[in-house]
Amino acid sequence: MSEDLVGTPSQRGEHARVVGLIASGRATSRIAISRALGIAPSTASLRVQDLIDAGLLVESGDERSTGGRRAKTLSLAPDGGCVLAVDLGTHHARVALVDMAGAILSAEEIPVEIASGPEAVLTAVIGAALAIEDRPRFRGLGLALPGPVNIATGAVTLPSRMPGWKDFAARDWLTETYGIPVVVENDANLMAYGEYIAHGSGPRDIVTVKAGSGIGAGVIVQGNIHRGATFAAGDIAHVRVDAAGDRPCSCGNHGCLETVASGAALLGMLRAQGVAVDTAADVVGLAQEGDLIATTAVRAAGARLGSVLCAVTNFFNPTAIYLGGLLSTVEPFVAAVRSEIYQGSHPLATQSLTIERTLNDRNATLIGASRLAIEHTLRVGMTE
Repeated sequence: MSEDLVGTPSQRGEHARVVGLIASGRATSRIAISRALGIAPSTASLRVQDLIDAGLLVESGDERSTGGRRAKTLSLAPDGGCVLAVDLGTHHARVALVDMAGAILSAEEIPVEIASGPEAVLTAVIGAALAIEDRPRFRGLGLALPGPVNIATGAVTLPSRMPGWKDFAARDWLTETYGIPVVVENDANLMAYGEYIAHGSGPRDIVTVKAGSGIGAGVIVQGNIHRGATFAAGDIAHVRVDAAGDRPCSCGNHGCLETVASGAALLGMLRAQGVAVDTAADVVGLAQEGDLIATTAVRAAGARLGSVLCAVTNFFNPTAIYLGGLLSTVEPFVAAVRSEIYQGSHPLATQSLTIERTLNDRNATLIGASRLAIEHTLRVGMTE
């Protein structure tokens, strides 16, 4: 059985905010929701009724009143369910159960090899979530992928490090296989959205960079993900930089930023110098311990990323640039990015610019994925 929650984007946003208000205890009656959201009591009542009909809320008993008729108390339905959020990487996946108010109930990391292909990887990841004992029922799924995603079709497009994934309709396959609403999005976009959510009423125009094995960036414009005409906005990894010369890139071009500033690039550089490292995490570990070769390489990578972000800063004029991913855990990397941006950007563009690490690097992508999944689930329906 399915109940549909349809309407304008504004109405769907109100549904999500109502759930959040009730879950946090800030509003537990229809009139309190009306006041908190600044909408008419009749509108608040309609949104609440939508959510009751969808099985997300229950209304019972009475709430203390300051006068007039006693108000009934609203609460989340005990069997309101949860959404599944998945942050898929090259060699691992972070999987979280998130309640319909956006709170992470549990999160774990499982090993995967993205090169195994989409159906094998997704079956393993979802299977691990389904095996969790005493879990709430799934109402929806938000999937973050480390490659370009066509939001209109839910398919992966032109991935550079995801063999077998090109044009795979991940959204449709997951929906048909598991029977729940699904959203699929690029991981950098979801990290940016999660960071925006984490900052609450803070900056609304931000750039969030994910600097790990690869490099990606998500752009938030006035609180919304900006994807661009072909969903390629934020793909700074493949901007040509002088330092890269004619190095071949996995995208098929030469001289891309990713070939000299990513974790994978640094791993290759240190190996070429005879340093015993097996992963990008090993490189970061050496840099954090003060190893001269690793620290020098990581600092140079930060400067190269910063030089590209200078153009982004001058063009977009963001309120904040947040740095996430494995490389952002090394202070010389962050310092080099910050220094390059302040030196190379127009003073007007940087006079109030914040440049800092993400607030919740480990869970930011999961937060973004779950929020989109909740909003999508509220829009298209509640699946039993």
